[in-house]
Amino acid sequence: MNTLPRRSFFQSLAGGAAGLALASLAQRDAPAAEGWRPPDGKPHFAPKAKSVIWLFMRGGVSHMESFDPKPMLTKYAGKSINETPWSDVQDPERLKKVRVVVVNDANGQQRNKIYGLQVGSKKYGRSGAEISDWFPHIGSCADDIAFVRSMWTTDDNHGAQVQFHSGRHTLDGRFPTIGAWINYGLGSLNDNLPQFVNMGPRYFDVRDGHYLGPAYDAVPLKVDPKNPLPFAKPELDLTTDEQRIEFDLVNRLNRLSRERNPADAALAARIKSYELAFRMQAAVPEVMDFAQETELTKRLYGLDDATTKPFGMQLLSARRLVEKGVRFVQIMHGAGAAGAWDSHSNLKASHSKLAGQVDRPIAGLLNDLKQRGLFDETIVVFATEFGRTPGSQSSNGRDHHPFGFSVWLAGGGIKGGVVHGATDEIGFHAIDQPHYVTDVHATLMRQLGLDARRLELPSHKRLDIEFGEPIEEIIA
Repeated sequence: MNTLPRRSFFQSLAGGAAGLALASLAQRDAPAAEGWRPPDGKPHFAPKAKSVIWLFMRGGVSHMESFDPKPMLTKYAGKSINETPWSDVQDPERLKKVRVVVVNDANGQQRNKIYGLQVGSKKYGRSGAEISDWFPHIGSCADDIAFVRSMWTTDDNHGAQVQFHSGRHTLDGRFPTIGAWINYGLGSLNDNLPQFVNMGPRYFDVRDGHYLGPAYDAVPLKVDPKNPLPFAKPELDLTTDEQRIEFDLVNRLNRLSRERNPADAALAARIKSYELAFRMQAAVPEVMDFAQETELTKRLYGLDDATTKPFGMQLLSARRLVEKGVRFVQIMHGAGAAGAWDSHSNLKASHSKLAGQVDRPIAGLLNDLKQRGLFDETIVVFATEFGRTPGSQSSNGRDHHPFGFSVWLAGGGIKGGVVHGATDEIGFHAIDQPHYVTDVHATLMRQLGLDARRLELPSHKRLDIEFGEPIEEIIA
């Protein structure tokens, strides 16, 4: 048998799957310095959902070319904002911050003009939701979706990705994300799997727990049955039986130490962690292995097409993860530091390409969840950090736009066939039932049976804006 020196074995475990397991268990088992303990993992009231699949489009999806089409943009194309009927109703202070629409030339004239729509649209479902022709498959699911067209945020650069997840501007510091809070507040549905995972690129903030601790960070996964969990594979080529022997040895040594230190809660957590790490090594690759999936299911997610296959594999993995009891699956789409959806130029080419990558797999996910009886207990969220401006940039693109944009939710007790809130006729500002980004968080918490205020740490008081308010109009 290939043997690994004991010290090296401990070190490899601490940095890999066992380290993740240990952090989680130690965080729950060890009392805080002030004698306070984390939640007991039980919902505060009867939940309507068990899990969340969080789809985040990095870079800023144009709301006007996706889920909030604005025909008036084409009518007023080439004109300045002052030449439209909405110039006299804008907030002057907010208007000054919109870099694309309000930029003056040497003569004081606005030189950036309204940019016409780059794609057609049509109405779908009983709500008659107008949806871009770039998202026909999602459009076919409109009766299962609640579209929220009145989102706003305050960061006009890509730190807004952090803000959308935490509710706080990046200049305020770092705060726990919505996935971390849900991981923190709810107990495990499957002790063989991490309860919060991330797939896809993250550049602005690779942590989630922050003051809650690293136990509540997302565990990064890849759609690779041979190596889905970084650092989880043993350093040497060991068989399962050989690993079992080494895990048993570590546990025996730890138990001897515990007999000498019966009050050491962290040591008790460590003993549990090695067992969990051992089980995780088998459970995670199994979830990422599609061998048991039918060809029909694989086609549903677009695995038969090179364009849709990469994102489709992640979404099929997400379904398999929530099916096995993972609480929060976070999937980031759009590579690059800012995110591929950041279309300052060539918006038509870039957005049509990116929409083609995600549209069919997302519809496949919604339909698959319904077929398997998982839709009613799983909330799917489609989000992005902000929208894009009504005006042009670089002649054929749009800049960042935090004053009005769209997200949507489906499943888990969310009403389908609903269009909630509105921006004005050129997509400039959220004017009807505006919602700050944490209202999405509050909606998820409500559906999962959590009262966010009961999760607050005594040593870290939160602002009201961090809690948000549930969007009652979209809750069934």
